[in-house]
Amino acid sequence: MTIKTDEISLPILLSRNIKIYIKRLDLMHPYVSGNKWFKLKHNFSEAVVNGYNKILTFGGAYSNHIFSTAYLAKELGLQSIGVIRGEEIIPKNYTLNFAENCNMKLHYLNRDDFRDRETERVINFLKDKFGDFYLMPLGGNNLNSLKGGEEIIEQDDRYDFICSSIGTGSTFSSITNASQQNQNILGFPAIRMNNNSKTYQFIKNATNKNNWKLIFHYDFGGFAKYDKNLINFIHKFYEETKIPLDIIYTAKMVYGVIDMVKKNMFTRNSKILLIHTGGLQGNIGFNERFSMKLPIS
Repeated sequence: MTIKTDEISLPILLSRNIKIYIKRLDLMHPYVSGNKWFKLKHNFSEAVVNGYNKILTFGGAYSNHIFSTAYLAKELGLQSIGVIRGEEIIPKNYTLNFAENCNMKLHYLNRDDFRDRETERVINFLKDKFGDFYLMPLGGNNLNSLKGGEEIIEQDDRYDFICSSIGTGSTFSSITNASQQNQNILGFPAIRMNNNSKTYQFIKNATNKNNWKLIFHYDFGGFAKYDKNLINFIHKFYEETKIPLDIIYTAKMVYGVIDMVKKNMFTRNSKILLIHTGGLQGNIGFNERFSMKLPIS
């Protein structure tokens, strides 16, 4: 599969003789965009092969995973259930409206139960309510997801650095596993985390190489958090490159990489690949809720 890769041309890169490219997973499909196709396809295949006609998964109110799962289930003639973190939002945002229009049933869990979503107690409660289903974890984060994610950088051996945002850690782990040992894989958490967090331990256990590093300084306060600097960066980057960045994941990673370039943290002549993991429908929700004008295409 050929995926469009754009070179980014910025004055700061020319002055340091650094080349940055961005792999446009956001352009792969209008509804199953970014890393979601890679994370979902083996999960859906396993569900169908094993005779399931109903898929249940978890996500937040702006979740690209919920958005893509709902669409793909509808296309394949499967029922879908989205278990959403927190209380019901009224009116529903763009992501949840889209999911419902794809016939996904939405069920809301309080944050304590959502935190315990993988426990026998919560799973049994969901089975009592919805019957038998194929269970797909938050973000599709399982071995099937890891397998699909390794395909993202199949043809990207020429880069010195490969950079990705981090949510559940699945895509980053896949990229690391598929990388060459002489490449440096940098992860930029979009959530608050450290070396003792559950996501860090997942990555540590899921990867089979030691050429990776997490950069913890660009989460902007945690998941879906932001400030004026990030908003201004998204707009300026779009003006200069015509590439939209989602506010939750990719924008934080790109901001971090450019800031690291400014601080001379990359050697001259480096070739850096950024993975655009999609999620631009989340910008639509932010625009609706906060009267922003974030780019979406």
